[in-house]
Amino acid sequence: MKTFLIILLLALIASSCGFRKYVWFISLGYGAAVALIGIGLLFLFPQDLTLGTALECVLFIVYGCRLSGYLAYRDLKTAYTRRMKGEVKTDDGVSLGAKAAIWVSAAILYALQTSPVMFRLINQRGTDVFCILGLLISAAGLILETAADLQKNKAKKKQPGRFVDTGLFRLVRCPNYFGEMIFWTGVFISGLNVYRSAAEWFCAIAGYAGIIYVMFGGARRLEIRQDKNYGKDPEYQKYKSATPIIIPFIPLYSVKKHKWLVA
Repeated sequence: MKTFLIILLLALIASSCGFRKYVWFISLGYGAAVALIGIGLLFLFPQDLTLGTALECVLFIVYGCRLSGYLAYRDLKTAYTRRMKGEVKTDDGVSLGAKAAIWVSAAILYALQTSPVMFRLINQRGTDVFCILGLLISAAGLILETAADLQKNKAKKKQPGRFVDTGLFRLVRCPNYFGEMIFWTGVFISGLNVYRSAAEWFCAIAGYAGIIYVMFGGARRLEIRQDKNYGKDPEYQKYKSATPIIIPFIPLYSVKKHKWLVA
């Protein structure tokens, strides 16, 4: 419990940037929190680290720095903010209490998401097949997510007013979200053989289920935005009707009607 509270505190510190711009609680603050948790675990368990667990922590750091760096570059150095003006909620009308609630709930989710690695270290399970398998899956997810972001940036520079349907986007409309899910699936799998109590199982499952829910919610928001921007384009309608929204080869083409996906 003490270690989890420390991890939660790190997530709160890293994501506190959202008080300046509240969407940062779940964007820049998200990446910063995961990276800081990775650093924190390295310092909290110096004697218990093995090659596998050290690499898991390093992967958190790489993941978080990549995500925050990409988002910061996108917001500050590209036309993304101008394109999204009027479509992304601003801080206007968001009370301090609402911001605090978002801050705390987001930080709890980040702590839960990373808990499988924490529990492996706490329970001194070291490096085993589950750890290695989880690392490989997470690394694949990180590579996929990074490739999708780079491909989208390249396509938008060429045709800023058109939807992206090249590269990985030929297989799935949200390959970056799919890569994110793969990354956290690896983290979850890495801890399947380390949990010693119902509470540890609850934390790991809640974190994994939470981020999957958030990704589907993000896919829904993207679909609504793209329908608004490209809905009258026959090419977009053809692309949307033939390309799965978030998981390749699974014939789920729309989540727009699922209003419970409010994340």
